[in-house]
Amino acid sequence: AITIETIPDRGDVYIMHGPSQTLEDIAEMKKVQAGKEKAERENTVACVNFGCKNRFPKEGPYPDCQFHKSPPVFHETAKFWSCCPQKKAYDWEDFQAIPGCMKGKCTHVKEDTSQKQFLGGSDLREQVGGAKLKSIDDFNKSLAAGGSDAAPVLDRLKGVLSELGIEEELFDQVINGMKADLGGTDEALDVVASELGKKLKDAFKVIAREQLRIK
Repeated sequence: AITIETIPDRGDVYIMHGPSQTLEDIAEMKKVQAGKEKAERENTVACVNFGCKNRFPKEGPYPDCQFHKSPPVFHETAKFWSCCPQKKAYDWEDFQAIPGCMKGKCTHVKEDTSQKQFLGGSDLREQVGGAKLKSIDDFNKSLAAGGSDAAPVLDRLKGVLSELGIEEELFDQVINGMKADLGGTDEALDVVASELGKKLKDAFKVIAREQLRIK
């Protein structure tokens, strides 16, 4: 069995009468929501403080802001803010729920344009004085097991999806588009992998819900 959502112990459950939503209803709701989000993006700007999700009119007023002082770190499966390394998350929703450690006002002007927007494994290795070199035997074991040393996770995923009938050109188009939205640097690939994992997880949930739908 596939569990989509769980009901907490002694939780209140409200049963709605009437037929469940059809796929057409859900598609229409998504279309309306997408239109609202597009209109909001056109009429507002996003706060550039780390971890803030507020949007507001460019001319103000500027809302209160709770944000992080330093950029996030995406390393393997761990996600955390470099200013709050003791608070780690392994799920995207849990990572986004980590409260900011600073308070102030939202802004759309970035003061330090040279600061990295996120950090990866290479940045962590630089901070501790370089990566530990693996032996040939360790590398071969990782290679045989299909580990991260064999190829980056996106390259491995590209090969698997190609076997399932998804064209490599289509995969490259999606990845390059997501990478461009995040600044276009190779370091953005860690974030792209996390975002793509979240989207694939959501897609599998939709399929699972359809499988469990009562007809």
